[in-house]
Amino acid sequence: MRPVLRICGVPHSTYYYSLKHTSPKQAPKGGRPVSGYSYTFEGKKVTDTRIKRLIIKLLEGEEHTYGYRKLTIALRRQHNLKINKKKVYRLCKELGILGKPVKPKHSYPRRLANNMEVTGPNQLWQMDIKYGFIAGLERYFYTASIIDVYDRSVVGQYRGKESKTEDLLTTLHKALLKRSVYTQGTPLVVRTDNGPQFKSHKFRAFFENNEMLIHERTPNRTPNKNAYIESFHSILERECFRCHIFMSFEEAFDVLDQFMDFYNNRRIHMSLYGYSPAQFIEKLEKNEVTAFKIAV
Repeated sequence: MRPVLRICGVPHSTYYYSLKHTSPKQAPKGGRPVSGYSYTFEGKKVTDTRIKRLIIKLLEGEEHTYGYRKLTIALRRQHNLKINKKKVYRLCKELGILGKPVKPKHSYPRRLANNMEVTGPNQLWQMDIKYGFIAGLERYFYTASIIDVYDRSVVGQYRGKESKTEDLLTTLHKALLKRSVYTQGTPLVVRTDNGPQFKSHKFRAFFENNEMLIHERTPNRTPNKNAYIESFHSILERECFRCHIFMSFEEAFDVLDQFMDFYNNRRIHMSLYGYSPAQFIEKLEKNEVTAFKIAV
């Protein structure tokens, strides 16, 4: 060996040192072998075959909707097994009972409410839903209102025993026709919160099919972005709902209709020079009041 080291130019001390201090290559690890059993918290051995039968038994009972995480907890609590979710996942996979992962739903993309300056009617409407209570039936009813931010008119209102997207769209469509929004030259912004009806695909499709309409949704936890409809709902609660004890849906709807007639046509609004919304619109068209701007 010494002649070879001399020819290669390697000191023999270096060669023998490397032999003593270089560890042999380790074989690649293939992971810990599957044990084929688990233990109870008392130390009793339970085979994987037995655990699979317990899993199937759970899925045949009240726990039939459980995934592997909940099955892990059930096995620990009901059968005292010392087992983790990784092993339960493996056993469920071997049994072929793993459910398909839930695909995320593609929600209606939100256009956030932007700051804007309102200079006249039919530029910005705000829409929201409120509940009323029928004491005689111990049930709630729904009312969805649409307010014009500039002249404070409630241009449309729905009230009923339920609140479906179709009902809200019908109410909105009638308000748009009444106010001739479809034929006006400038687009109308309709601002809502993030309620399920306003996030639905039907609601989105309605606006996509109408070029004169823009739908905005407020950011989460920002009621000030919908301040005018929130203010109206406070008035509705204080001046209408709290003043009556409704015994039936018919009574509640009749009282609500009467109040809305008063609100739109006769109720004084100090922000409208002391006129009602209908009176203010009439005065504005005749140039008998000064137009103003609202920053929202």
